[in-house]
Amino acid sequence: MTIELWKDRAEKKLDPELFSKQAEAFALKISGEATSKTNKGTQLRKFFDEILRLNTLAQAKDADWNLILPQVHMVIAKTAYAKGRNLVSQSFVNHVREGIEQVESPEDLRIFSNHMEAFMGFYKMYNQN
Repeated sequence: MTIELWKDRAEKKLDPELFSKQAEAFALKISGEATSKTNKGTQLRKFFDEILRLNTLAQAKDADWNLILPQVHMVIAKTAYAKGRNLVSQSFVNHVREGIEQVESPEDLRIFSNHMEAFMGFYKMYNQN
């Protein structure tokens, strides 16, 4: 399952299902991979919180995007570390990587953050851990 933040980047058109069907399908997949240790809601929430924190920084008027973007990419390494500890599934790592690799601007980060927010809502519905 791949994620595409933009339906048409040049025209600034989002996929209208990015925050609904795509987020729900991702949540269902990740929920299906959950075990007693892997993909716990609290663990996934840590990554969402980090993305949300970076998005908040990026949206500030005095934000230095050149300092924030490397921190955004660091989230990929953090998910890989969590995968190494069997705390998240490879599908979660892949999805976060695919989303972050499309982040080129604060607007991209805002969209990815919104997608992850929608995912977390659906995930809570499918996984009560």
